[in-house]
Amino acid sequence: MRIGLDLGGTKTSGILMNQNGEILARHRVESPRGDYNATLTMLRDMVTHLAGSKGDDIHVGIGIPGSISPATGLVKNANSTWLIGKPLLQDVTQVLGRPVRIANDADCFALSEAVDGAGAGYRTVFGVILGTGVGAGIVSNGALLNGPNAIAGEWGHNPLPWATAGSDPALPCYCGKSGCIETYLSGPGLAKHHAKTSEEIVPADTIALADSPKRKASLMLYASRLARALSHVINILDPDAIVLGGGLSGIHSLYQDVPALWGKYVFSDSVSTPLLRHMHGPDSGVRGAAWLWPA
Repeated sequence: MRIGLDLGGTKTSGILMNQNGEILARHRVESPRGDYNATLTMLRDMVTHLAGSKGDDIHVGIGIPGSISPATGLVKNANSTWLIGKPLLQDVTQVLGRPVRIANDADCFALSEAVDGAGAGYRTVFGVILGTGVGAGIVSNGALLNGPNAIAGEWGHNPLPWATAGSDPALPCYCGKSGCIETYLSGPGLAKHHAKTSEEIVPADTIALADSPKRKASLMLYASRLARALSHVINILDPDAIVLGGGLSGIHSLYQDVPALWGKYVFSDSVSTPLLRHMHGPDSGVRGAAWLWPA
């Protein structure tokens, strides 16, 4: 058995999972925003609750909104800024007194969907999260691709391909640059760009309903941007499948519109890459964290 934890900015979810991928127990609590020591205590208490009387030999995997720097061993690139610069892996391992592995939350999503989700049976899976932020993970032959800088799949912080000033005005990104893919394809990004073109200020999930011509136009532009962004992934990685997750993955039209558009940008005479919706929904993150320990 293994425990998977998804450390989010507002909520932290956890599961106890067996070797067959069956979830035996669940637990969810508020994340202690801004308090690193309280975060360690919360993780310890969650593991104690999930493990129960099943012993100390249960391994723990944790998904975080950032990554562990191979150069320093400290957390970097985390939206939960109180984790940045902290030796989280070292501290959690010491607090729990048991083996721990940590990965980026988008990597955990990709791993979950590749092992026994929508991407099961495909050799190379590119798993995308389209939510408050934009991230991705790469799984090849059942294993995560990490890379020497621990940034494999950080696709959201590349510039949007084939952007034009008229239809794709660049907005500043929290990373310090502007025009990043995340600023166009995240939920807040969709809402901001819709407001600039229609003067209608509404959240992304309202736009996704497409109940007006202006909202339909924004969704078609969103599909075009997603098609252009994913065409670069196909040109570089040529994955066997692309799986979408996160709140915006529920926009049903994307699965027809994006493949219909990306052929214009992919350097091939045809594109057979399937664009798939996630299978495990909100469980993908915790399941992937648990799968950081293979059976």
